[in-house]
Amino acid sequence: MTDPVTLLFGVHAHQPAGNFPEVIDHAHERCYGPFLRTMADYPAFRFTVHFSGPLLDDLAARFPDDIELLRQMVARGQVEMFGAGDTEPVLAAIPYRDRLSQIDALSAKLARRFGATPRGAWLTERVWESSVVPALARCGIRYATVDDYHFLCAGRTQDELDRHFTTEEDGHTLDIFPISEALRYRIPFATAGDAVAYLESLAIAGRRAAAIYFDDIEKLGVWPETHEWVYGKRWLREFVERVLASQRIRTSTFADHHTAERTGGIVYLPTTSYIEMNEWSLPAGPAGEYASFVAAEKSAGRYDARKGFLRGGIWRNFMSRYPEANWMHKRMLALSGRLAALPPDPPHDELRPLLHLAQANDAYWHGLFGGLYLPHLRRGVWRHLLLLEAGLDRVSPRPRAERLDLDHDGVDDVFFSNDEAQVAVRMDGSAAVAEIDGYRLAQNFGDTLRRHAEHYHAKARAGAESSHGGDGGIASAHDRVAFKHAITPDELVPEASPRHAFRDRWQGAGGGAEALSNYAETRLEGTAADFEAHVGATRIGKTIALDGATVTVRYRVHGGAGGRLSTTLDLAMPSCDGVAGRYLVGGSIPGGFGQPLALERASEIVLDDRHMGGGVALRLDPPARVAARPYHTVSQSEEGFERVMQSVTLEIEWTVEDDAAALAAHLTIRSDPK
Repeated sequence: MTDPVTLLFGVHAHQPAGNFPEVIDHAHERCYGPFLRTMADYPAFRFTVHFSGPLLDDLAARFPDDIELLRQMVARGQVEMFGAGDTEPVLAAIPYRDRLSQIDALSAKLARRFGATPRGAWLTERVWESSVVPALARCGIRYATVDDYHFLCAGRTQDELDRHFTTEEDGHTLDIFPISEALRYRIPFATAGDAVAYLESLAIAGRRAAAIYFDDIEKLGVWPETHEWVYGKRWLREFVERVLASQRIRTSTFADHHTAERTGGIVYLPTTSYIEMNEWSLPAGPAGEYASFVAAEKSAGRYDARKGFLRGGIWRNFMSRYPEANWMHKRMLALSGRLAALPPDPPHDELRPLLHLAQANDAYWHGLFGGLYLPHLRRGVWRHLLLLEAGLDRVSPRPRAERLDLDHDGVDDVFFSNDEAQVAVRMDGSAAVAEIDGYRLAQNFGDTLRRHAEHYHAKARAGAESSHGGDGGIASAHDRVAFKHAITPDELVPEASPRHAFRDRWQGAGGGAEALSNYAETRLEGTAADFEAHVGATRIGKTIALDGATVTVRYRVHGGAGGRLSTTLDLAMPSCDGVAGRYLVGGSIPGGFGQPLALERASEIVLDDRHMGGGVALRLDPPARVAARPYHTVSQSEEGFERVMQSVTLEIEWTVEDDAAALAAHLTIRSDPK
């Protein structure tokens, strides 16, 4: 007699910290609410749910009836709640002490709301490093889920992966369940009948096999085409009803299955994530080669047999791929260290949630979803970093000037700070400003993203849309090529240099413009730094100083036959090209941030952001020519290729006629009165 296969069905729900409320509303309307209400109609279908902490809090506050329904399903034993890091951090990318506090925070939240402390954990993006085991075990987590791919990379065969295994690190043990890729690609994209037939085929005589599914719940209603497919055409109800009617399938929670079944033995997994992530984390050139190699293996029919040997990159590669992500990450680590160094009494409990929110994973990387490319997600990280930093400064003040190689790129950075603002000056010869922080607004105006080479840009250049559904199902977002916006060729050209503020160029009377990249430091005193650069016979001095909420950059031009000095600033404004962002010049509003602006002789221009409740005022002495324009990048998302406004680019140009010209730009961070 064939033993039934045990379906361990899990869904993971998460929205990035800092995401727009309307995005969460949309996800709830199309997925979270319909899913919970549908599943509540089938008490015999047992399954597992993971909600990230901030999303759970938001849904409980705004949609309490649905969360109460979930609580009832937990109480009747239909649903098991999984734990994790509260704000969905990649546990491997944060310190051990923060792993403990993140896991404990969500476990306590689930215990309060649902009356049960979790024994299982969802690992963000299924990123596995063995170093996470001790923290999980110490927090009472007994098992976690990763992809079956992780096991294939360790030399296990697909036939073995119908049960959990045990791993160990530094004497701590953790059981791990391999999530079936075959199920992830069938649910919900194949027909319900095909998905259930596949499950039934896994039932094996004399073997208590498990079919393990755990994936993003957003695939059940938020991804393109899925809402109508899953709910309008009743895919979910048909799937559940077919499973419950089958004699070859039974459902269980991970908790009950873990209690009833013994481990399949010891296993040690390599550092990896799901296979698509291993492609995304590679630089553009190698990522293209990797994708071509995978395609060739699939075409030759060798892919399934060799998949475990196709490794690609690892999640931490994003820190080396994107300097902007690395900068955020190292700022987070430094502040985590400052928080940990505080005396335990008083506890300063209000600061730790800020650190947790700054550790949310989404803005640190990029793959199928916007992630790092989305300014509002980066702003969510920066907002909490700056709130935390201001709080730490109040209880444990730091030096007003610090010099260090924060991001480990071999170049020092100098931080000037006070109670109102902070700047980070690059000591790499550019004398550019990498970070401009306003503490009252909790805004980093230097939070910009350059155009990076992405191997998927080849599809954008080709320009053809495509979708690959089959056998009566629908296409996964992994297989669709679509365009949310029209893309221009220049928007796909990568840039070698970061888009910092006060990047300077000199154009002599008889020559072309030349970037000033040879500034030598001449003095560092208080919260000011002096630099000097030479272009032929022309000597250019530059001073960067911070006073209150004002950053002043002064130039002194000596020698030569005159010319033009220009400086370029990219400023991150939260409204981007929305209606709340506008320029103010002499009492008039010449346009919004999404529009070009040209001023022949400007002494002051204000970038006013009503969404943020403030902005910056730029005062120029003497008046200068100013050109402003929006700066866009191109990235992919589940909806297709999209243009994203990253910053406002301001080009300021002075004509220098005197032998000893003095020029200055004063950037003042302004916050609206409350």
